[in-house]
Amino acid sequence: MSGPRILVVDDEPQILRALQTNLRGAGYTVETAATGAEALGLAAAHPPDAFILDLVLPDTSGTEVARELRVWTTAPIIVLSVVGDEQEKVAALDAGADDYVTKPFGFAELLARLRAALRRTSPSGEPVLHVGELTVDLEKRSVTFAGRTVAVTPTEFELLRVLAQNEGKLLTHPAILREVWGPAYRTESHYLHVYISQLRRKIEPDPARPRYLLTEPGAGYRLVDPS
Repeated sequence: MSGPRILVVDDEPQILRALQTNLRGAGYTVETAATGAEALGLAAAHPPDAFILDLVLPDTSGTEVARELRVWTTAPIIVLSVVGDEQEKVAALDAGADDYVTKPFGFAELLARLRAALRRTSPSGEPVLHVGELTVDLEKRSVTFAGRTVAVTPTEFELLRVLAQNEGKLLTHPAILREVWGPAYRTESHYLHVYISQLRRKIEPDPARPRYLLTEPGAGYRLVDPS
């Protein structure tokens, strides 16, 4: 039985070959494309389970490709970027990408991000989310950490819900603000900083050294299982 189908989009032949070899070795079915147009054509003809997408392509940007893909597919998109492309990474995440890996990258890191992204899109129907020792019960709207009840406000719960439902995924400031507070608050990042600090005090064993609720400087936040 073949594994999930991954479409890798990059105009550097050596990167395409390396990713194709390593991903196939990890059990994935792999297709490759060297341009945005080729990627969109392949994706439409044979929709993959996930995309690995370079931000710099010869005919367009990875951000534009992600935006077009998001019109019709919810499959995870992991973008590849070079160091220093902070604005472009944030633009890609806002356009619908799920995560990013900075070149040069280790294949083990990319594989871990890919596995996490595919897990998030697997149907579970489970109303209780577990992230390490943190438990978020969506039906009861309750939170526990290491077995003890954590008292949270309705807004704190909504913020934690969004992060827990996207475990491991980098969420940008505007994306979180839109989801929790609504479109009118898209640029009010001070709200977010205050609530993130409050949540850390409640769920982190050491709020000064967070292990669950991580900051990605200049981009956003992600909730991870530190184990």
